[in-house]
Amino acid sequence: MTDIQNVPVKTLAGKDSSLSDYDGQVLLVVNVASKCGLTPQYEGLQALYEKYKDEGFVILGFPSNDFAGQEPGSEEEIADFCSTNYGVTFPMFSKIAVVGPDKHPLYRELVSAAPVAANTGAFRAKLSGYGMTPNPEPEVLWNFEKFLVGRDGEVASRFSPDTAPDDDALIQAIERELFASE
Repeated sequence: MTDIQNVPVKTLAGKDSSLSDYDGQVLLVVNVASKCGLTPQYEGLQALYEKYKDEGFVILGFPSNDFAGQEPGSEEEIADFCSTNYGVTFPMFSKIAVVGPDKHPLYRELVSAAPVAANTGAFRAKLSGYGMTPNPEPEVLWNFEKFLVGRDGEVASRFSPDTAPDDDALIQAIERELFASE
């Protein structure tokens, strides 16, 4: 088991937590934002959570304001936005930095365990087309990048921010982790 499980985090409500609270479950760790072009992914993430939660699957949302100031809200505003606009019921955590010198230790561990996200080329090009300089690998590229953590606490896969929650490759990876021991 990696150190990912034991890194301290806080819920949006300010409660101390860590990924070890979800031991034995398959996790999808996603850095989220409420004012991003990818924000509608909340709807698909919630649907994915609803579909697989009874199988031992949990989505963990980590708001981040690291990309073009797209998550400026307070914890209360984020919680209200997610619940009011997307009916989010999966666990959400306090806003953290996922890149740069203040990068949260959880994201240091995630990026170290999976330094390359699948299929980022098109999204990198899109960011460049908007005049933005994409972060180099292994850094998180943008909001809604996804890390899949297996029941054993190891990072199994990493997906580009523009990988939709209903993407076949993501679904197959989740099901592989969920049903591997059956």
